[in-house]
Amino acid sequence: MAGVPRSRRTGRAAVNCLRALLERHDHIVQEVDGQNDFGEDLYVTFTDGGQTTGDVVKVQVKGGKSWRRSYGYGVPVAQHSETWANGNVPVICVVYDPDNEELYWANATVQLLQARRERVVLKTIRVPSEALLNDASLPNFVSQVRHYVGRYRGNRALLTELGEMAGVEFGTADLVLHFINVHGEDLIFWQRRGEDFATLLHSDLDWDPQRITPDMLRFSGGLTARYELDELPEWMRAFANVPTVGDVILDDDEATWLAACFSASRWARDPDYN
Repeated sequence: MAGVPRSRRTGRAAVNCLRALLERHDHIVQEVDGQNDFGEDLYVTFTDGGQTTGDVVKVQVKGGKSWRRSYGYGVPVAQHSETWANGNVPVICVVYDPDNEELYWANATVQLLQARRERVVLKTIRVPSEALLNDASLPNFVSQVRHYVGRYRGNRALLTELGEMAGVEFGTADLVLHFINVHGEDLIFWQRRGEDFATLLHSDLDWDPQRITPDMLRFSGGLTARYELDELPEWMRAFANVPTVGDVILDDDEATWLAACFSASRWARDPDYN
């Protein structure tokens, strides 16, 4: 007769423990059949006050001592990097420790997108030992995950995509405008309400935030207005009479776009309006 591997018992205990926890709090759990498991074991639909919501996540569950690491636990990414990072539904990793019968969690999608921005190939999802998942911590877990899921809904979806591209998180009241130049480079104009400056995020500048104000925008001679020609590095002298904003060199289209951004966001910098 065929034997049953011990790892299956631990894996089932992990899934059963998480499922029982979620269902005790009326969340809806759908288990993925083992033959169709491509990196997700469960689909979870969150509820609120006994009513279903549209907030759904996928969960990869691991159980056993082999996942322990110095920082807590680690879940291998393996071949799932693209689907966990780019899917329409975020992926949560949960680890079950059989010794203390506790669950721990991490947002795999967040970690993979962060690694991508830093140009790092992430091989393991880090699950910290502090990220305990139990009856007491479940409301906070649900709140965090539902907030993250909501970033991909409706008008927030575009802002979320732009924020993840630039490595920032935009507030719901922020004015965010996007431009792609002739070289395929992305520029983002970011204005918070009440601030007397805006922020320029530019992919060609590795998304390093640049504080800018309308008076810093020059359509020609921007560099020579602030520096003597011989003070400029040799490579910048050819650009001495082109548009700039601060020390950022622009082309005509970028400068025109920025001027329009400043005009459209004037109200947000007006203290009387805010």
